[in-house]
Amino acid sequence: MNHYQSALENKDCLITGGLGFIGSNLARRLAQLGARVTLVDSLIPEYGGNLFNITGIEDRVRVNIADVRDEYSMDYLVQGRDYLFNLAGQTSHLDSMQNPYEDLDINCRAQLSILEACRKQNPRVKVVYASTRQIYGKPDYLPVDERHLLHPTDVNGINKMAGEWYHILYNNVYGVRAVSLRLTNTYGPRMRVKDSRQTFLGIWIKKLIEGEPIEIWGEGTQIRDFNYVDDVVEAMLISATTDDVNGRIFNLGSDETINLCDLAALCVEANCGGSYRVIPFPPDRRQIDIGDYYADYRLIRGKLGWQPRVTLREGLTRTLEYYRKYREHYW
Repeated sequence: MNHYQSALENKDCLITGGLGFIGSNLARRLAQLGARVTLVDSLIPEYGGNLFNITGIEDRVRVNIADVRDEYSMDYLVQGRDYLFNLAGQTSHLDSMQNPYEDLDINCRAQLSILEACRKQNPRVKVVYASTRQIYGKPDYLPVDERHLLHPTDVNGINKMAGEWYHILYNNVYGVRAVSLRLTNTYGPRMRVKDSRQTFLGIWIKKLIEGEPIEIWGEGTQIRDFNYVDDVVEAMLISATTDDVNGRIFNLGSDETINLCDLAALCVEANCGGSYRVIPFPPDRRQIDIGDYYADYRLIRGKLGWQPRVTLREGLTRTLEYYRKYREHYW
């Protein structure tokens, strides 16, 4: 806390994708720490931005409705910022296969627009980039560490991989300080739950609350790891305020791993009711499924002392409570 307070109090922070799931939770934490916070979001319906996500902190953040693909807007918005949390992106794996050009535009070209704006208008800014475990593809070994080969199984993974390396390149060549965090399955309050574009757990939560059975695709034996959003925000703040990690890439992950059937059972238990069923993979999903995945996050734990603190059971309980209370704003 002291480290954050001294590093972030009265600092100017810009969050792209700031009205989305992780961005709005990050905004709340930064406002609590006394930072000056500006949120940029396009509010494109498919991408998860939701003005309700900043309820209660409206007077402590500024909101700019803009698309990160607009280089003129970004040229203006990056000026004078101390920190840039670059969370804007297209996250749906299936959408990326159905509309690869739009995914390319958002996850590659837009990242260049942001970084070029930083290089020209504010080269002293520190950038934290939200990358993804999806760039590893189907793992060659488990747990997956940062030295694992990158062989994505879908267009989204390829474009996110490129977006990450643009950040590392601009750090190494132009001195625009950047660090990349490869997020695993992030969940919690304010995530998109109306469909599975952001995370399959979102639609699971919605179905549980509505009394519908959870659908597990495949055999339900796929293993995953999960991070509660507060833990992800913690990793971002530590990375932003530590300069000797510039140019580095870190996995996030958890010591708790679980297969999908056991996860569904845990969700039902946390909800005090519900059911699940195992059904065959839809053909378009089977082709891009990565099988088992869980991360080796020892590098960030050793370098920055980060490790997840919220257990899966506790995180699911908090998440269900949130959506039972505010369901009308997310359904």
